[in-house]
Amino acid sequence: MANLNSSGQPAWQCNAVFEFLASLKLAVVLLAVLIIAAIAGTIYESTFDAKIARAYIYGAPWFNIWLVLLGANLAASAFSRWPWRKHHLAFLITHLGIITLLVGSLIGRIWGIEGTMTLFKGEPPANRLLVDQRQLRVHDVDGIVKGYPAEFLHHPPTPQHPRNLGLLATGARLQVIDYAPAIEGKLNPKPLNDGGAPALHFTVSTAMMNQHLDNWLLADDPQHGNFSMGLANIELKRSTAPAAESSNGGDPAIAGSRPPSESKANPKDQAVDLEESIFAFSKAPDEQIGRVRKGGSTGAKVRLLAPENGNKGQVVISSGDKDASFDVAENLGRDVAIGGTSFTLKIDDYWPDFRIENGKPSSLSDQPNNPAVLVTIRGKGIPASETAPNPHGNTDMPATGGPPAMPTPSEGTPNHLTLFIADDGALTYELASRKNGKSSGKIDLNQPLSTGWADWQLVIDNTMPHAQQQMDFTPVKSERTSTSSAAADLPDGVRARIQQNGQTFEQWIPAGWQVAVPTSPEQTMIAYGWRVIGLPIGLQLLDFEVKRNEGSDSPAGFKSSLRIVTADGETATGSCWMNNPFSYPGAWWRTWTGLTYKISQASWNPENLGQSTVQILRDPGWLLKWIGSLLVVVGVFMMFYLQPYRKQTEGEPITPYGSKPRKQKSETVPASVAIAD
Repeated sequence: MANLNSSGQPAWQCNAVFEFLASLKLAVVLLAVLIIAAIAGTIYESTFDAKIARAYIYGAPWFNIWLVLLGANLAASAFSRWPWRKHHLAFLITHLGIITLLVGSLIGRIWGIEGTMTLFKGEPPANRLLVDQRQLRVHDVDGIVKGYPAEFLHHPPTPQHPRNLGLLATGARLQVIDYAPAIEGKLNPKPLNDGGAPALHFTVSTAMMNQHLDNWLLADDPQHGNFSMGLANIELKRSTAPAAESSNGGDPAIAGSRPPSESKANPKDQAVDLEESIFAFSKAPDEQIGRVRKGGSTGAKVRLLAPENGNKGQVVISSGDKDASFDVAENLGRDVAIGGTSFTLKIDDYWPDFRIENGKPSSLSDQPNNPAVLVTIRGKGIPASETAPNPHGNTDMPATGGPPAMPTPSEGTPNHLTLFIADDGALTYELASRKNGKSSGKIDLNQPLSTGWADWQLVIDNTMPHAQQQMDFTPVKSERTSTSSAAADLPDGVRARIQQNGQTFEQWIPAGWQVAVPTSPEQTMIAYGWRVIGLPIGLQLLDFEVKRNEGSDSPAGFKSSLRIVTADGETATGSCWMNNPFSYPGAWWRTWTGLTYKISQASWNPENLGQSTVQILRDPGWLLKWIGSLLVVVGVFMMFYLQPYRKQTEGEPITPYGSKPRKQKSETVPASVAIAD
């Protein structure tokens, strides 16, 4: 029989620790903090991304501790009713369900697997799963690849407080001494006495955009032999430029005229639907970059007046002898009528400090140092028979509107500069531009070359006859990351330090890169990126299908057909598409216990229909979560809708918890009856 105190309760129920864990005040505090954390996590996820919310809220150590405390509170609260009666059943079932749910979640968080795998048709089965967690991988001199957790969003290391990762096989000490959310890499080739490839360094600048770009190029290198400015490409080859051609070359497409299908697409006396999008620059009112998207040109001239008194300036539309002015801030994103005409104007975007980064329009800062706008003019009218030459070429517009499409480095562009370096170091060029046509000739060091792309000028200031690829990585300043979408797309990175025999080696390592550290007797290879885990099964892409909406090229759905291969030689096939996953192994008891791999369609590459990305999930706590959820529903239903469990059983005295039992004159109330509800 359990030891009872003077109040008739078991002694363990009067323990101070037990009373604290079972208290209602603790439950209120735990639930209040969890509610606040859930709200904060939702805000973080919508403002930033799921990774930020997981780093600071759902995946943080304090959140796990809080869930354990909640489970302890629920268990202590249930045992505080001991010995249990019939009317306690609904209460106990509800608490047991919540505890079971928490245990299932904890099992899934610790032993569960979730990640993605990109597969290519025709390749052998793959089992390397990418998990949404950062990891530092070291290929040590002993041949072993060692992985270290490297999630530094929550508590990033600093040179004063580095993250010690231990000793390597050579006895060298490995540390992570810094973290940066954005890392920029630039080619900085290393000169060689012989071999390698020729390299040159150039600068290209424009006063109109107040922009200065510089870069190294390696001759005939598929990765570093081409520099894309978005509206123009520059590349380096080993050879000599062909003989100089005439400036116009007789090609109307190069000379700047529009193809007949655009310039004279309609009779002069026929009004049609017109749509034209135009870039305008405050510092260059005579320069505008545009594209006819429908019907023909509107013939409108767009000017951007400089901002004054903190506003975003005025857009002035000139059509014939009529001018119309629109405030940028008031009309941004709105369709407004142009007075006296049948056209409407929409200011699609505004950049206070316009730049082109990675082939995309962006703003370097929030200050109006180089204002630019993109406007779209729509309406019904007679197309203009001739349009002003476009110094950047007749660029293509995306089907959804927006700025002129920036071609990828592999695509041809109307504006192109090919630099040639001969074996004796002589430099020549071949230039194509919409404004000046084609030209070629010799180019000297430190002598500017006018490209004809607006006012861009190029200068070659350094060459190397023999060079080896080498990258310099530097963190991007936080203010640039916050104001530039291109900078925000850069990978994050860590700075690793290796100390060996009195020498210290430090190197920035961006995500997705592997660098060599010159340790002895052999160099150490270090990579930073997603955590990679090996699965006991391999996946092979058999086929990838894309269904199109009738009458258009827009995708209606896509499906992956996969083959599963195990180490024992067993195989299975299955298909997955959006909201229709399949599981392996497919036995019902494995599915119900969560001991299966759930494979879902995650994404696809429109440019490569032989590629597919699938998500793989394995949650061993899945069954406990469902059981816990079911118990909670049953317990709540019993408490509110079943009479025997809604109030105390008839005939039992109701004694408040913690009060002393009442005593009758002739007899003492038994402890089994006097214990509180």
